Amino acid sequence: MRLTSCACCASYDYLGGAVSAPADAPGGGKGAPKSGGPVDRALLEDIAVASRICAAEGVFDAFGHLSLRHPGDKKRFLMSRSKAPALTTADDIMEFDLDCDACDQRGRGVFLERFIHGEIYKARPDVNSIVHSHSPSVVPFSLVPNKMRAMFHTSAFIARGVPVFDISEKYGPTDMLVGDNDKGRELARVLADKSVVLMRAHGSVAVGPSLQHAVYRAVYTEVNAKLQMSATLLGGPIAALSEEEGRLADAVNIAGVGRPWDLWKMKMTGAA
Repeated sequence: MRLTSCACCASYDYLGGAVSAPADAPGGGKGAPKSGGPVDRALLEDIAVASRICAAEGVFDAFGHLSLRHPGDKKRFLMSRSKAPALTTADDIMEFDLDCDACDQRGRGVFLERFIHGEIYKARPDVNSIVHSHSPSVVPFSLVPNKMRAMFHTSAFIARGVPVFDISEKYGPTDMLVGDNDKGRELARVLADKSVVLMRAHGSVAVGPSLQHAVYRAVYTEVNAKLQMSATLLGGPIAALSEEEGRLADAVNIAGVGRPWDLWKMKMTGAA
């Protein structure tokens, strides 16, 4: 871990990815970008609840983060200040432009890997929410030749393929973090049009057309990884979903994503 104490420098929390710009230099020294407009409090609550859901479902631990594209401006997105996901509240949600500069930082720490979010939003207009995690059953698939495959209909989105982003291929030895726009662009390039991308020796990113879909895909990527490990231990060929089966099943899942969301939200808040 490296910490800087100079008042003109950013502070850096290695695993948490917190970077705090000085209060008089919003946006890393540039003028702060203009807000995309006010956001309904209920939506901010949902973003915070989504972080807590991912923690409760084993996708996040003390680390990881998610975001939602601003409902009023496609060139802005919303995500928490740097904080353990299980502790996130609506008051922690901040707004960023797609270069990942905060619209109103006020001295708050922000995630170093926010560039994952900004660059995917730039590259994928169909994506409105992103989850980055280090879920433990998923990470091994970033390290071996065995491809992640769709084990059951609930993880049908995986059947289209899960690419692996190896940061060393372009950047050589690094701290493994997507800590600038260039690395974010490369990650978005590897993700291409898929729903999930693995990050070698790091974690994964799941994307979706809504907050509910991105959380669903993050949760069921972790579930799918556990099932694939179990199926592999049984030996023999694995009759995973074909790409066409995945396409058909995922269309049903997309329509029914409200059911798991309502359950998870009820567990977090007592109300769907």
